Amino acid sequence: MEILLSAAVPRRREGGVAGVVHNFGRELEELGHRVTYLFREDLLTASESAGRFGELRFSARVARHIRENRGKYSIVNLHGSVGAVYGVRRLVSAAGRGPAYILTLHGLEERRIHAMSREQKKGRAWHFSFKNRLWLRVYHRSLFFTAVMTADRVHCFSRDVWTILQLKHNLDPGQVAYIPGGVEGRFLIQREYADRKPVRLLYAGTWLDQRGIFYLRDALNGLNRKFVDWTLTIAGPGTPVNKVKEFFGETLEEQILVLPVVPADRMPELYSQHDIFVFPSLMEGQPLVVSEAMAGGMPVITTETCGMVDLVEDGLNGLLVPPADAIALEEAIFRLCQSVDLRRQLGRAAQQKMQRYTWKDAACRLERVFVSALQNDSSPLSLTRHAP
Repeated sequence: MEILLSAAVPRRREGGVAGVVHNFGRELEELGHRVTYLFREDLLTASESAGRFGELRFSARVARHIRENRGKYSIVNLHGSVGAVYGVRRLVSAAGRGPAYILTLHGLEERRIHAMSREQKKGRAWHFSFKNRLWLRVYHRSLFFTAVMTADRVHCFSRDVWTILQLKHNLDPGQVAYIPGGVEGRFLIQREYADRKPVRLLYAGTWLDQRGIFYLRDALNGLNRKFVDWTLTIAGPGTPVNKVKEFFGETLEEQILVLPVVPADRMPELYSQHDIFVFPSLMEGQPLVVSEAMAGGMPVITTETCGMVDLVEDGLNGLLVPPADAIALEEAIFRLCQSVDLRRQLGRAAQQKMQRYTWKDAACRLERVFVSALQNDSSPLSLTRHAP
């Protein structure tokens, strides 16, 4: 097959959506397919990417690229809202439907609106004023809805999204597939569980209010009242170092280390240098950093919501806490800081589970979704092999 993979994100491989696209693309090429990639900088200038209409502009450019390369692609796999314009054009085009359109969803706008509306009421949302909430509902959710409803098939990474697509968006089982992401073999390293001080905590990912960072700050302030021998590394926040440190205040500032950028090939080493992975996000799809940390044998503390519960089983291979609960987060961190034996137990179980999650397996199942779309097969696409 000739496949187009596209996402409205920068091309760099350091985790997130781009990391997913690159991993799927590599394995699809190994399966013998030809893959073309389109990222944000391939179709938009920096000024075109900025502003409120960047996503719509990118979606229109992708649709134009497909039209200008008519006959080249048999499958277009478009991530997030990217497929909205192409999906509509297929419906109204008199020149034929064009290549089959597979949508990959990393999360749902409904979940974002639900979570961040609650945070706004608490004063813990940076960009969720009434104007922004209205824009999100009218513009962003409309783009995502259009992308979903015009796709031949929808692929999602979490059971949470898989369920809502059927119950709320009325998709048939034959239209939606739950395929969890994989993890690269280079993250499956042997770990030594040292009883060292300070205990090194790690958070990796963009520094966003939706990632539960207010609750992380509260939890660490509470932790410091009973245990001070810890440090927290924040890797790849996409925010200036001084801004991140100021967020924690003078009390915690000396215990916070910020690494603005960590190259993709250094991530396994970063995980190996830390003892506990903390990711208190309020809403996600299936976070790549959680998968990678678990593959590296790290004990993970994350929230009991979205795609995190597909990976982490509380008390077995990690610890789950309720979203937006600083006290529960503090208690979980303290519990792991106090026990190297528990860190070892959870970390080894996490690594054992992640050995089953390969990108090759995920790509093979995505390939079956592509074939189903080409054959217009309406049989159920729940191609789940992993235990819940």
